[in-house]
Amino acid sequence: MTNIYRDFPILKQKVNDEDLVYLDNAATTQKPQAVIDALEAYYLHDNANIHRGVHSLANRATEAYERTRDKVQAFINAGQREEIIFTKGTTQGINWIARSFADAVLEPGDEILISPIEHHSNLIPWQEAAKRNQAKLRYLEMNQEGIWTAEDLKEAISDRTKILAISHVSNVLGSAQDIQALAQVIHDNQGYIVVDGAQGAAHLPVDVQALDCDFYCFSAHKVYGPTGVGILYGKRELLEDMEPLEYGGEMITLVQRESSSWAELPYKFEGGTQNIAGVVAFSAALDWIESVGGMAAIADHEKELTRYAMAALADYEAVAIYGSANPDHHHGVISFNLAGVHPHDLATGLDQLGVAVRAGHHCAQVLMRELCQGATARASFAYYNTKADVDRLVSALKEVEEFFTDGFI
Repeated sequence: MTNIYRDFPILKQKVNDEDLVYLDNAATTQKPQAVIDALEAYYLHDNANIHRGVHSLANRATEAYERTRDKVQAFINAGQREEIIFTKGTTQGINWIARSFADAVLEPGDEILISPIEHHSNLIPWQEAAKRNQAKLRYLEMNQEGIWTAEDLKEAISDRTKILAISHVSNVLGSAQDIQALAQVIHDNQGYIVVDGAQGAAHLPVDVQALDCDFYCFSAHKVYGPTGVGILYGKRELLEDMEPLEYGGEMITLVQRESSSWAELPYKFEGGTQNIAGVVAFSAALDWIESVGGMAAIADHEKELTRYAMAALADYEAVAIYGSANPDHHHGVISFNLAGVHPHDLATGLDQLGVAVRAGHHCAQVLMRELCQGATARASFAYYNTKADVDRLVSALKEVEEFFTDGFI
């Protein structure tokens, strides 16, 4: 792990005269030197627009961009490269599905089913889709684990349930859904499943063919890649029927005065100049993931770290942990509060001691109300984190508690 730590130059800094412990990985991961180098190399040597020019720079840029598509296909085991659409992030991908796909399949009275633990990016687009199509937005019933079985879904759906939109892994509770089992239930009901994979792709190996999901969206920046790059995976037959939502250069085959025809997949969804440098650098992130043993190795390391952290926090009576008591259900994400200390004050205090965590509602206000909390603190792990980082977190928590207990007296 020492060598892994060295791959991330940002982690070598001090914050408030303390060595940085970065535990906000559910928000974004830090970038290995290889990704930073890939961005620099692109702008130094290959900067050009793609799919347009015939000169050497344009050809090299196009080849690098399309090579990333092939690597993403392998990363999530998509059946065809044409099923990989580059977006600017998970949010854009889900919005496109809720607009182009949902608007085409929903009829008045149909139902969209989501869970109460969803990130706003997998909630608000469905609220709006329901309004546009006179459909009903319904929620699965909350439970402590934040996990829903096939039987739970069978009890919740009706013959009008057309779309199930659900996160693979919760950004608050860390709980993971059995997407394959849920997909079978919704498909047997003649419906579709849309998966918010922002945290799933960050913490687990993903095989979209085995999951049999209809759509899967995630962001590069949560899997050691650059910001501004996302992936929309969709089954080819569904993508073929979807209309593009953004119009411009390169997403067409023929433009006439009164009408135009769209390019083939995946290009009909990639109009205009894309984040070429970001896509190219994401290739380096995927190479780095492969070099450490792939997502299976990352998941195993995070599982060990989560078990260690949960055990340490369980011995600390002032800390309340939200979600399952089973550490294996947290997938590198632990939300908690410290008795008598507001989460924002807690995060500020931890920052003064060099420990970076998230505090707030985590873009999941519906879940916060289910938990009867206005906010929580959240520690989330990545492959570069260590047990020493967890020890720093626990010792810093105790220092913050002492300050708020004794500091004002």
